[in-house]
Amino acid sequence: MTVTTANGVIDTQNGESHDASKNIFTEARNEDARRGDEPRRGHNDPRQKHQGKQQRQNNQPRRDKRDVHGWVILDKPVGMTSTHAVAVLKRLFQAKRAGHAGTLDPLASGGLPIALGEATKTVPFVMDGRKRYRFTVTWGEERDTDDTEGRPVKTSDLRPSAEAIRDLLPQFTGLIEQIPPQYSAIKVQGERAYDLARDGETVELKPRPVEIHELTLVEHGDNAQSVFEAECGKGTYVRALARDIGRILGCFGHISALRRTLVGPFREADMIPLEQLEALCNRAASGEGSLADALLPVETALDDIPALAVTRADAARLHRGQAVLLRGRDAPNCSGTVYVTVAGRLLALAEIGNGELIPKRVFNLTGLTASSGRSNEKV
Repeated sequence: MTVTTANGVIDTQNGESHDASKNIFTEARNEDARRGDEPRRGHNDPRQKHQGKQQRQNNQPRRDKRDVHGWVILDKPVGMTSTHAVAVLKRLFQAKRAGHAGTLDPLASGGLPIALGEATKTVPFVMDGRKRYRFTVTWGEERDTDDTEGRPVKTSDLRPSAEAIRDLLPQFTGLIEQIPPQYSAIKVQGERAYDLARDGETVELKPRPVEIHELTLVEHGDNAQSVFEAECGKGTYVRALARDIGRILGCFGHISALRRTLVGPFREADMIPLEQLEALCNRAASGEGSLADALLPVETALDDIPALAVTRADAARLHRGQAVLLRGRDAPNCSGTVYVTVAGRLLALAEIGNGELIPKRVFNLTGLTASSGRSNEKV
């Protein structure tokens, strides 16, 4: 056996501790829509659902679904929900399974990693990674949604200076306590906060610890608006960041533009606009290209954990869900989570402990996968 390490071992205690199969975020998941995109409660008449399904069946020819495995990093346009984006890509690829690795608000643009097929098993590793945002704050007005879609709740004639802003930013860097926005997907006694807020209820959300790795003022023009860049950990609300900065400065503020430029291992260079994906789909349908060119390999999401190569005999045992004893001078000297390969091909996610390699998730990559060209781009 040989061990190759990318950027060290991921701290699995800080990641998702539940079954990875429960992290398959399908396009039907309601958590993605914060406001008007969320179905209103009480609209669950089964007769309407049946009629709608029957109408779709009558109007559209059925397309056979297929096995597609890999990541598509959509450069999501403003106005599209994350739920809709997943549905669109699932249709374009005719994929059996699809999900995203972190909601991006309709107001926001930028990186929305969408996992297809077996890539859904690696979603937690992307969600636990850092995110980077570039966002614009408009001063003088706080809104109930903390962005342009809400109604004003506080106003001020004060406008902050660049110096006052920069002096304040260290207070929002590092491990801080943050109260999530009223319009968020956090559950309160079984209800989503955005549902309660839409129904006119005021919810007292508890502060949560979040980590801001970096926060900088990029532009400050006529004092009416400022542009920031932030790199932060899981669970951070940029809308709440703008709200709290405005409150301390006494001028109030809300997000008027937001773009995500980094999600885990995925950067802007990996993003593909929807128009480009649709054009590639049309070319592929006419035999002039392949949708595989838009895919990044499943293991791209695992760049921050070690890779362990095994023999074909050991691979057969792991594939059956059986542990493999680690012995001899080639046995790895690390512990924790690794991703296992055989002959250069992804096989499983496994745990090393007590001299054994124990499979946790086995991959079946039969079907459409990333082209060799895109695979080499991430090496």
